[in-house]
Amino acid sequence: MIRISNIKYPIESPEENLIEFTARKYKLRGIKNFRIVKKSIDARKKTDIHYVYTIDVAAENEKSVLKRCTQASRIKQSDYSFPGGKVPEKPVVIAGFGPAGMMCAYMLAKHGCRVIVAERGSDADKRVKDVERFRKTGTLDTESNVQFGEGGAGTFSDGKLTTGINDERTGFVLKEFAAHGAPQEIVYSSKPHIGTDRLVDMVKSFRNDIIGMGGKVLFSTLVKDIRVNDGKLSSVMLECGGEKTWIETDHVVMATGHSARDTFEMLLNRGADMERKVFAVGARIEHKQEWINKAQYGELCGMLPAADYKLAVKTSTGRSAYTFCMCPGGEVIASASEEGGVVTNGMSKYARDGANSNSALLVNVTPEDLPGTDVLEGVYFQREIERRAYELCGGYFAPAQTVGDFLSGSGAEPEVEPTYIPGVKYTDIDNVLPGFVTATMREAIPLMDKRLKGFANPGAVLTAPETRSSSPVRVLRDSESRQSNIKGLYPCGEGAGYAGGIMTAAVDGIKTAEAVMNGDKQRG
Repeated sequence: MIRISNIKYPIESPEENLIEFTARKYKLRGIKNFRIVKKSIDARKKTDIHYVYTIDVAAENEKSVLKRCTQASRIKQSDYSFPGGKVPEKPVVIAGFGPAGMMCAYMLAKHGCRVIVAERGSDADKRVKDVERFRKTGTLDTESNVQFGEGGAGTFSDGKLTTGINDERTGFVLKEFAAHGAPQEIVYSSKPHIGTDRLVDMVKSFRNDIIGMGGKVLFSTLVKDIRVNDGKLSSVMLECGGEKTWIETDHVVMATGHSARDTFEMLLNRGADMERKVFAVGARIEHKQEWINKAQYGELCGMLPAADYKLAVKTSTGRSAYTFCMCPGGEVIASASEEGGVVTNGMSKYARDGANSNSALLVNVTPEDLPGTDVLEGVYFQREIERRAYELCGGYFAPAQTVGDFLSGSGAEPEVEPTYIPGVKYTDIDNVLPGFVTATMREAIPLMDKRLKGFANPGAVLTAPETRSSSPVRVLRDSESRQSNIKGLYPCGEGAGYAGGIMTAAVDGIKTAEAVMNGDKQRG
């Protein structure tokens, strides 16, 4: 089999014609196998926008193609395989059923472990209803919401699977996601995404497989406490409906997500080593999707999928600002998990066909920015911003301001209809966000506009606050055994401070499963 890279393909040509196009262009004969490895859009020249493909193909005349085509190379398939190992005698308890917990449970169950997943939130179907009820009525279920429930916080997002890590497990994750209901093109797309509507079905498929392999997935069940004897974990308390049950175990994987603030407190009280880490806060910036399409693709925008962007700048103070979780054709969604606080996030469906785009516009918060020495100071910092927004708006409405008004006090009228439900209240977001955050945002927006024309459109809308992009704490673990200072406790995923999105969390879950089964040793 050979790999042919950098195949320039017209945007007006359907993908089903790619095999014929490639065979003709590179004079391939007797094609036996053909698969797309990568697909991207080259929009650097607005007059010459095209797709770029990399394909693997098995053909009768591979040797002659290799001789005359500099884009072709011989490949050797190298797929990830789980190393296996010793099955623990006692059940492995996994706290949280987001990407990290889900993939950890799936791999362990698949290789013979007794797995008990304790997810504090609801199953996906009930969770969708709970989220919709909160948006429409303001009735918040603090255990079933955008942050908590089957699939984790990523279930209500764009479902981006892009990652900067170079790890053999990423390809495995993409294939498993596709096998469980995610769109097949995620395996080869340069910017894969699932969409919240497809994520719901995908996580349910993983849950059913885990149960089918003998595992248990318990919803509305919180890991309330752990018991530690001589520095070693001996049992875990699960709480469901007020009923508490202790389970003996030697392995507890803490994959609780970045909003499990009460769990952070419990671990701290039980002696787990933790530290403050860098996180970020800011607001959602919302544009008309057609503005972004035109800026990225020019006059050909109508022939291409909804455009995205990723921007980062450094300001004169040395602080950086960046966009995160950009949602083409998406909406800003109410994401509180505690009473009396306003939180925003972004969400897109698979089709990305909404009228607006939105992205988090974030500014880093370092441990030095926080008062005091409490490990959980970042949690208190987030919570104060969220409560300030709630008090300012008199409920779960979100503070909003046009970009024009935010930058210059011009009183610019919104040209974008905000998608946040239950609604926004126009105000000065300086009343919500810390001064160093808004000052950095004000300098960053015009700088970003130089890279993406129209980003600073006065009629665009900022909706605040975005506070839950990452965890403000890290539960420390040994790099080899992946255990905390409490033997048998495995901090895992985004909430523990070891991931930054769906893919990195899923990979961290797999690595933790390897450690559990391999004498507490981790492969590279």
